Amino acid sequence: MRRQTLIGVSLSVAIVVTWLAIHITGIFFWQWSVGTLPIAIALILVQTWLSTGLFIIAHDAMHGALAPTHPVLNRTIGTLCLSLYACLSYAALLPQHHLHHKHAGRHGDPDFHGGDPRLAAWFLQFFRTYYSHGQIARITVMALIYIFGFGASLGNIVVFWAVPALGAVGQLFVFGTWLPHREREAPFVDAHRTHSLRVGPLLSLLTCFHFGGYHHEHHLSPGTPWWGLPARRRAIVGRTDQR
Repeated sequence: MRRQTLIGVSLSVAIVVTWLAIHITGIFFWQWSVGTLPIAIALILVQTWLSTGLFIIAHDAMHGALAPTHPVLNRTIGTLCLSLYACLSYAALLPQHHLHHKHAGRHGDPDFHGGDPRLAAWFLQFFRTYYSHGQIARITVMALIYIFGFGASLGNIVVFWAVPALGAVGQLFVFGTWLPHREREAPFVDAHRTHSLRVGPLLSLLTCFHFGGYHHEHHLSPGTPWWGLPARRRAIVGRTDQR
């Protein structure tokens, strides 16, 4: 448990600090030119991935997997990460996510489609579930503080905060919800009603911090942190091979 806490918190600090560095530099100090445009595009892509990471850290906190013996630390880091990512409420998302695990892929699952399994319709259902007027109000307040309190430009706020956040929504939905939980020709193997995507560990990390490539393993072991899911699969396969 101590090892899990040390690794989890250390990785979380690295992701948060890197995200903040890009966020602050991009919004308050970025100078646009032909020469800086390619760098900006690269930073936006990295920031999108890091924004996905912020949500995944909070997700681990919801399962007590970030710092297993420190519930207050779990909640504090989870709350901070969701606030940085898109002014989301940890208290509001926590019960929603546990309903997802309780009713995965069926009625009562807030992540599941509302009867229309097509990508666009399912995404709208997902978006409506997790984005509220309160969140939009909080983002607006922060943007006004950035603009009128610190002299930031609205364009930089959109490019270095809004665009990565929306890109992360797409990553989280496509790789962490739609692909793992949609019905395929091959039936679900158990009541968790989820598949793990057939991708390698590196692509799994880059797409959704292993919550695509190892989604079934996550449902089998919610207490396993994102970085431990590949090892969890190896352990499960090893036990199966020994039977």
